[in-house]
Amino acid sequence: MDLGISGRRALVAASSAGLGLATAVALAEEGCRVAMNGRDSGRLNDAARSAPGAIPIVGDVSDASGATALVESANEALGGIDILVTNAGGPPGGNWADTDTDLYPAALDLSLMSVVAMTKAAVPAMQAQGWGRVLAITSVSVRQPLDMLILSNTARAGVTGYLKTMANQVAADGVTVNSLQPGYHATDRLRQLFGERMADLESTAATGSVGDPSDFGRIAAFLCSEHARFITGAALPVDGGLCAGLQ
Repeated sequence: MDLGISGRRALVAASSAGLGLATAVALAEEGCRVAMNGRDSGRLNDAARSAPGAIPIVGDVSDASGATALVESANEALGGIDILVTNAGGPPGGNWADTDTDLYPAALDLSLMSVVAMTKAAVPAMQAQGWGRVLAITSVSVRQPLDMLILSNTARAGVTGYLKTMANQVAADGVTVNSLQPGYHATDRLRQLFGERMADLESTAATGSVGDPSDFGRIAAFLCSEHARFITGAALPVDGGLCAGLQ
């Protein structure tokens, strides 16, 4: 199916690996002009070869200033941004008792304020042109908090509230704002968190396996498509049935 976004200009933050990379590849395969981002130039350049015509932009989105700078660089490289996919590596693991309060500001900068900064920098131009897509990669922990990820649970819940509020305020301008809540996918981040317990995740999953990042990327591309113009303010789990709640 033609998603109707060939030629659109897309920025995918933190896209040198994992779900960000899968999303960048899926958008490039749909004909988008894609700017990819990462902190390590070697790793980013290698990843960019997977996405036809992608432009690698080295930058750190772990705080608002770095996130704003990334949007400015992508604007210059692409001549504008039609599609913004926000993403960042997750904060350190830990539970309520052993996570020091001093760690919270950095986690909020990484997973919340970077999203605020990127949208503030990119969305006004989308409103002015009457078309835009904002898609945030968050986590299923927003719906069903994970015990050992209290920093991520806290920050990403804030992102979801921010995006839901924003969605209603820019919808009339032709800009959609949504988030995807991934469960367990076969990424380096998951291997780092679970190590040898990866096999346990697969054996207990309803699907019998963890997710394929490329499948996630195609879902992300659809929400950035012309066909998804009536979907906004949504927070969609992509978790293989991990979340047990009804909503």
